[in-house]
Amino acid sequence: MIIKFGLNLPNNSLHVNKIKYALLIIICCWSVLSFSQSSHYIAGAERTGQYISLLKKKNVAIVANPTSMIGGKHLVDSLVKQKIKIKCVFAPEHGFRGDAEAGEHLENGIDKKSGVKVISLYGKHFKPTKEDLKGVHVVLFDIQDVGVRFYTYISTLQYVMESCIENKIPIIVLDRPNPNGFYIDGPVLDTAFKSFVGMQPIPVVHGMTIGEYALYLNGEYFKSRNKQCDLKVIPIENWNHKSHVILTVPPSPNLPNMASIYLYPSLCFFEGTKISVGRGTDKPFQVFGYPESKNGNYYFKPVSIPGKAKSPMYENQLCRGFDVTEYGQKFASTSGQLNLNWIIQLYAEANNKNDFFNSFFDKLAGTDLLKKQIEAGLSEDEIRNSWGEQLEVFKLIRKKYLLYEDF
Repeated sequence: MIIKFGLNLPNNSLHVNKIKYALLIIICCWSVLSFSQSSHYIAGAERTGQYISLLKKKNVAIVANPTSMIGGKHLVDSLVKQKIKIKCVFAPEHGFRGDAEAGEHLENGIDKKSGVKVISLYGKHFKPTKEDLKGVHVVLFDIQDVGVRFYTYISTLQYVMESCIENKIPIIVLDRPNPNGFYIDGPVLDTAFKSFVGMQPIPVVHGMTIGEYALYLNGEYFKSRNKQCDLKVIPIENWNHKSHVILTVPPSPNLPNMASIYLYPSLCFFEGTKISVGRGTDKPFQVFGYPESKNGNYYFKPVSIPGKAKSPMYENQLCRGFDVTEYGQKFASTSGQLNLNWIIQLYAEANNKNDFFNSFFDKLAGTDLLKKQIEAGLSEDEIRNSWGEQLEVFKLIRKKYLLYEDF
């Protein structure tokens, strides 16, 4: 099996080599310019002058996680120091301080550092209850998203907004850049496959910041149900959808670097198959493979890692596959779409195709069509072309809620 990770140009002349060198220089310069252009952005949380007056003399509930930083200090710790009265903190998947692995049940408790009550919004308790919000005057939401439909922080946002509507409490969303905000791709969710990893009819990569998505929810989902949130978004300064950012705080334990963040939309599909994506290694969402594979030149052995991977797939078993870290590192300057060839080709090589997919795959895809297309042997281009009409409709809807210059 041949899996292609980049451009292959014929190397049969000095002229071609010069062209390749020139292209490399252009790509590198573009990448440097893009990153330097976005390196001075100011996240909504850092623009305290825009929202601190809205919190004074009020009981505040904060939805936060380890990415909720102002400089080198956590938002909660910063607000406590400024004498803002924090009633409670709501913690999404992975927890408030980020010490829980994906899918782990979180318990309520008291944050040791701040002394603030922490309420889990993961497990059986996705949505703040009336009792949780008793005495709360305003909710503050500040979480770094990665712009992918099955990344669960946007599902948490929807539940929090719904609870705010029901309890007549305003919500302030502190916006942060979307590291995958420079493209849109993937099948649009069929609401028959709605779940916590996909709640709205949007594509896998939706191209909105968390603030823009809040506006989308308010204007499309809640408005259609004759109710809307009292919503305020504090926008980012010096950022737009053409920018590329380097996140300094990992958005979750298994997305440790920019390569994993860029690869996540493509590799997460493997979570609905028998293929490991490297959970339990030092390269989660940068490698993929399985023990019976006869292809690939990379070997890895998943192990339990506290806070990252508890009993990962194929624990202590040697897996054979591919390391696509380099592809991920170059993604921002060389791509702008999902890579389906990897899953197409691994399905083609599987000896027993009946056990390749599991029941989670259709939830991740947001449809049962993608699995059927792969099983039928369709090419990546044929599959992508089938999304065209729905993506165009979505792009028109999305445009209504953009706060920043589009790509």
